[in-house]
Amino acid sequence: MRGVDVLNLFAEHDWEATNDHAGFRHRRTAVGKRLGAKLLGGSLYELPPGERTWPYHYEDGCEEWIVAISGRPTLRGPDGERELSPGDLAVCHEGSSGAHQVINRSTEPCRVLILSSKSPLAVVHYPESGKVGIWSQAHGYQKLLRSDATIDYWEGEEA
Repeated sequence: MRGVDVLNLFAEHDWEATNDHAGFRHRRTAVGKRLGAKLLGGSLYELPPGERTWPYHYEDGCEEWIVAISGRPTLRGPDGERELSPGDLAVCHEGSSGAHQVINRSTEPCRVLILSSKSPLAVVHYPESGKVGIWSQAHGYQKLLRSDATIDYWEGEEA
């Protein structure tokens, strides 16, 4: 069909990226990019047992949806943890009420699809480590700062 591309989430993939940081090991492929998407982003993650996608976080300027594809991933949020089954869909709303982390607490690999509204600019908060990141669609992370590092608006300005 013209203008429609298809990708099978259950198939084997040429993974574009791997993260080897202990506790956060995973393989990832940007399926939205592969399909030529412009307004909605999506990445397929495969997590070995005991690993996480990313540190616990939330965004301002971005909404994310998590779809359990295979295995039994655990979704951690502000109200606790919930084991997901294949086919489960969760929405991580913008702001602190949508804080989240995906963990594989099972003994088998799991896959999740994370969809994102792909705003041109987002602020990513890491409440447990006291960091805040400025992320752009064009360049990824621009800055990663301590969240308590504030200055006065007029500092360094002269009349």
